Amino acid sequence: MKLLQRSLAARITASLLTISLMALISIAMTVWMAGSSRGDADAINWAGSLRLNTYQLITALQRYQHEPEDAQRQHVIALAERFTDRLDNPRLMGSLPTTDEPRIQARHQQLEHHWREQLAPRIASVFNDDAEVARLIDELEDQKSAIDHLVSLLERNSEIKFQRLELLQIFFLALTVMVVVIALYDIRHNLVRPLRQLVVLARETSRHNFTHRSQLQGGDELALLGRAMDTMTAELGTSYAKLQDRVSRKKQELARSNAAMQILHDGSRALYGGGNDLCTSAAPMLRRLEKLLDIGPIGFSLHDPFDQRDVPILTTHSPHRPTYCRDQNCQACLLEPSPEAFTEKGEARLECLTLPVSVGDTLLGTLKVHYAANLGLTDSTRRLLNALTDQLATAVYLQRRIEQQQQVTLMNERTIIARELHDSLAQSLSYLKIQVTRLERMQGKGLSPQDQAPVFDELRTGLDSAYRQLRELLTTFRLRLDGTSLQSTLSQTVAEFSDRLGFAVELDFDVPPQLLNPNEEIHVLQVVREALANILKHAHARWASVTVHFTQSCLSVIIADDGIGLESAASPPMHHGLVIMHDRAETLGGTLQVRRRDGGGTLVTLVFTPQTARLIAQ
Repeated sequence: MKLLQRSLAARITASLLTISLMALISIAMTVWMAGSSRGDADAINWAGSLRLNTYQLITALQRYQHEPEDAQRQHVIALAERFTDRLDNPRLMGSLPTTDEPRIQARHQQLEHHWREQLAPRIASVFNDDAEVARLIDELEDQKSAIDHLVSLLERNSEIKFQRLELLQIFFLALTVMVVVIALYDIRHNLVRPLRQLVVLARETSRHNFTHRSQLQGGDELALLGRAMDTMTAELGTSYAKLQDRVSRKKQELARSNAAMQILHDGSRALYGGGNDLCTSAAPMLRRLEKLLDIGPIGFSLHDPFDQRDVPILTTHSPHRPTYCRDQNCQACLLEPSPEAFTEKGEARLECLTLPVSVGDTLLGTLKVHYAANLGLTDSTRRLLNALTDQLATAVYLQRRIEQQQQVTLMNERTIIARELHDSLAQSLSYLKIQVTRLERMQGKGLSPQDQAPVFDELRTGLDSAYRQLRELLTTFRLRLDGTSLQSTLSQTVAEFSDRLGFAVELDFDVPPQLLNPNEEIHVLQVVREALANILKHAHARWASVTVHFTQSCLSVIIADDGIGLESAASPPMHHGLVIMHDRAETLGGTLQVRRRDGGGTLVTLVFTPQTARLIAQ
């Protein structure tokens, strides 16, 4: 019983088994009762035949009374023998009920005894006495009534069996209906309704409504499932609420990180394009990050590699100016932190996070970030601060490299200027100084003006040459790339020297764009100008060409002419600006060759690998 109370499946199984068992019992009882009624009809038929034989015997005796003939008598005897045969027939004896109705057996025995003992012996001797015949007919009438009663008993017995079968069918049908009704009630209240509630619960759960409950009572499977789903729904609701809260926080962090990345992106332009003024370029970005991430103040210091100390150069909020501030008129750092910020943080104690600003193993500075101790720093905020330090490190490193490159470029240019002044104008001034010394000696000796005239001519010629050299140097020093590319600048240079030479100088330029950096372009342009200037001064040429090609990761610059050429096939002596050209070639990391041209004239060749190609190879 406890199992039936706890298990819906057990109750449904028990109902099906009960219905099946009652159906089997009903079928078995029907088969049994049908089998027990199998000889009833035959018994009624034989009993009816006995009654008919009795009628025939009475009729034959009555006919014998009216016509006492031998044929009639033989007919009566034959009917009596037939009655005896039928009464003793095994089919009649086998078809009579043996247990259902004892009165039928008793009635049959009485009929058989009365016939054998009283009626059958009298038939043979009844023909001589008419009164005996009449009495025999009366007794046969009584026997007919007894046979009628036997037939009635047989019919009643058969009817009783069918009534019992009918009652049995009605009984089992009523039991089946009752069991079905009980099972349907149980299924509806304990299966269909709970299933509907579970479906509603599942549908509401799929709609993210975790407040609905099935509220199933009982101890069966669906009740246990309902309570488990209620518990699961409650846990899902809690988990979903936590997940929504986490998603909301993550969305806020992502939005804040996106805004911070946008600030870093906008600030990168100012960092990389603001020269060496980190205060102007970095302070607005740091203050925006400070407001967005709810941190601050933020301080930035540069590391001095010589005395190993940090030099503060920038603070987002400070009542005092940094010690090493270079602009006394700047008020970017002199901002007091707003009281509302500390009120929002609950006037908590501030902690400081120190982050290194480095490139590789080289420490460039430190970034100090203050934040409220009770709020702390999230992982996304720390990642953003690390990205900020990387950006500051890149900006500081690039500024230092640019300053170093500018210093190197400046020193190289000064060296080139010094060499060019030494090889041109300084030599001319030394020559003029010698001539002035000669003139002083001649005047000290009292020589005549005619003797001093050649010295004056040398001075005049030297001054003209020095002035011309000075103008060429000024032109060279003022040279700059005004065009959009090296090709346009070379075209202007070739056009300039074409006017001065009196014929068109050919230009063949085949170099991909953005290959050379500005320093390399200046050196290439200076080598071309120096070679064309030598052609103008010394070659007496009628044709000249400039070829600039880039092949096999090397840039080739060839300046050719058909002038008088060199005195020998060997390299010329180091004059006419060739020393400066060789220095430029060494600066570019290439080689410079000056030799005689096969068809006459001079051939100047500069070959070097551009910095871009070297970086790709590395």
